Amino acid sequence: MAQTLLIGIDVGTTATKAVLIDAAGQRRDGFLHAHGTARPQAGHAEQAPQDWMDGVLGALAHFASHHDLAGLLAIGFTSQVNTHVFVDAAGAPLLPALTWQDTRTAPDAASLEAQVTAEQKIGWFGAPMPIDASHALSRMAHVARCYPALWARTAHVLLPKDYCTLQLTGAVAADPIAAVGLVNEAGYVAELMALVPGALERLPPLVEVTAIVGRVRPGLPCAGVPVVVGTMDAWAGMFGVGAVANGDAMYQSGTSEIPGIVSVTLNPTPGVIVFPPYRGITMHAAPTQSGGAALAWVAQLLGRSPAEAVALAATVAPGVDLPIFLPHLSGERAPIWDSASRGVFARLGGSHGAPELAHAALEGVALSVRWAFEALQASSGLVPAVINLGGGGAQSDFWCQLRANVLGRPLQRAATPETAALGAAILAASAVGLEDDLVAVTRRLVRFDRSFAPDPALFDHYGERLAHYQALYQDLRPFNARF
Repeated sequence: MAQTLLIGIDVGTTATKAVLIDAAGQRRDGFLHAHGTARPQAGHAEQAPQDWMDGVLGALAHFASHHDLAGLLAIGFTSQVNTHVFVDAAGAPLLPALTWQDTRTAPDAASLEAQVTAEQKIGWFGAPMPIDASHALSRMAHVARCYPALWARTAHVLLPKDYCTLQLTGAVAADPIAAVGLVNEAGYVAELMALVPGALERLPPLVEVTAIVGRVRPGLPCAGVPVVVGTMDAWAGMFGVGAVANGDAMYQSGTSEIPGIVSVTLNPTPGVIVFPPYRGITMHAAPTQSGGAALAWVAQLLGRSPAEAVALAATVAPGVDLPIFLPHLSGERAPIWDSASRGVFARLGGSHGAPELAHAALEGVALSVRWAFEALQASSGLVPAVINLGGGGAQSDFWCQLRANVLGRPLQRAATPETAALGAAILAASAVGLEDDLVAVTRRLVRFDRSFAPDPALFDHYGERLAHYQALYQDLRPFNARF
């Protein structure tokens, strides 16, 4: 009898990652295909959609050539947001995809933000969620304004996962969770969409996150296998780290950091994104702009690999004399949503070298997440007892322990590093009836490999460091606003 198998695919910021698991949650294989981001001008961050498909088809071909896939039940998808590709009626891209890191649409975002009140947002979404440069409506306003001929040819504005499912199956669909800031429980918010004429008509139809949108087309690897629409990486990763019940907390670490708390309580809090409830799950999330991206940057600056930079950082003990680092290399998202902010090392001294800079970078990322968790705790009305941690940026034991110390909360790390891809596979399992209860299937398929207990003696120290971090940001705001 063929072994029951599932595939989860995550079209991430730096790579397409895929995982093959069995019905017990055992990781049978993984696949990674790196893709680049072009930055032709300041504020631009573009990707080629074909790179995503190279990764998707590469993963399916790899699994098909190395495993007996006779028992493959389904393929689930997740991807980065807010990254948008504008396609014509044939599904061909009209422009390079604008990634979530792209800030060129900030003027359009500011114009839209000025037309909407906080009260309207709370009425639509339950929280005053910002319209920033990564918002889909900002992207559509920008293309309509700058490329009217291409806007006229645009049939659909798609997220990476929805572009890839279109190429695999020929079907156009999206899910309401990944359409954050566009939808509420009633669907797309027509009053908001009306701010950009033609926007509503170009958005894909919404289906459940566990909906089967079609089957892989003949001639492609895994032909005939059902494809599940899935959802955004933050939400899929929520399942992948096992945060699915009221009071659960997550911390996903990749190119950016995505902390979140599951809570039915809703206290409107600036800077926090609250997703529409789904099967009793209400996720409060506060994604930052730079996590692994900051580590990669400082490693390149020091002429080291990321792993070598972490090893350098581990040689330095916490201290008040260390530099403070703002990881705002491309602005910052939660909780301040300031695309003009930029990164900085402050209080550099003649005794500081590569180890101190590396340590400050890792600490700065952790402080950004502590600030985000403070907003999340206000929004959710909960202080988590334990935080479930996962993602590629969580593989360093030293950085995990540093995060636990900064946050003052124990962390338990998911054993499968491709947490978003695992979450996509979990949604696929539910879609094909392996187990309909998402909480139950998540508890069964997610495993943890290690826990990190915080050092209580350091919590106040990092509280002072966070206060300096926040003051530094505020002091630099007028300076950054000049550019």
